[in-house]
Amino acid sequence: MITSAHIDDIRTQVRAWRAKGETVAFVPTMGNLHQGHITLVKEAAKKCDHVVASIFVNPMQFGQNEDLDAYPRTLEADSQALTAAGAELLFTPTPAVIYPKGLAQQTYVEVPGISDVLCGASRPGHFRGVSTIVCKLFNIVQPDVAFFGNKDYQQLLVIRTMVEDLSLPIEIIGIDTIREASGLAMSSRNGYLTVEEKAAAPALKKAIDAMAQGIKQGISIEQVTEEAKASLTAAGFTPDYLEVRHADTLAKAETQDKALVILAAAYLGKARLIDNLRFDR
Repeated sequence: MITSAHIDDIRTQVRAWRAKGETVAFVPTMGNLHQGHITLVKEAAKKCDHVVASIFVNPMQFGQNEDLDAYPRTLEADSQALTAAGAELLFTPTPAVIYPKGLAQQTYVEVPGISDVLCGASRPGHFRGVSTIVCKLFNIVQPDVAFFGNKDYQQLLVIRTMVEDLSLPIEIIGIDTIREASGLAMSSRNGYLTVEEKAAAPALKKAIDAMAQGIKQGISIEQVTEEAKASLTAAGFTPDYLEVRHADTLAKAETQDKALVILAAAYLGKARLIDNLRFDR
């Protein structure tokens, strides 16, 4: 696998592949990779001739008092895992490469509406940072296809909307959430959990599943939500949000809506965990 922190190196290699008529898939990450990331790379390798990955802990998407400095950096292990999974080119830029004028002078991309609710409301400016870095990376790599995990459901919708609105010629593919044996969604932030918290963490998935089952049985959204919040609090969580939304727009679910998604974010110790479930009523 070729690794470079320089934009020109990435573009030169991608141009060489394209000159031979070969296709390029892209998997952007912030590193500290787990099996969910590796699954994205393996699926990308099935879809295209070549896979490009990136590792960049993006300061623009971290708010005040968030874990930018503490976010785990594990480049050597990540590189080995990416190579084994089939990635051929790894982009590892520094903030100075991505934001040479600094964050305050950086042109940004903002996706209105869908960026402002749920995680967007809890973490102001977060999705501006996500959409800006993803757009920049897309312009650097210029892939045919890009892969993202469905665990970050709102992020996936934000990126799909941005690609559509800006007429970017990139197919966006979401891959099902990869879970631990307990049902806990794999996340780089699971490393913040203590042994006791790790044992309690699967309650988030159980609460979401119970909500979906209740809604399918005709129980009101309000009732299943209150019951789920109570169960999470009893398990040691501090819920941030727990909501039922229209699966395609993230508008608040209406009685006539069939395609729904339950989205949850909750604190367990130092970790802020998120999860979701899309289903049809």
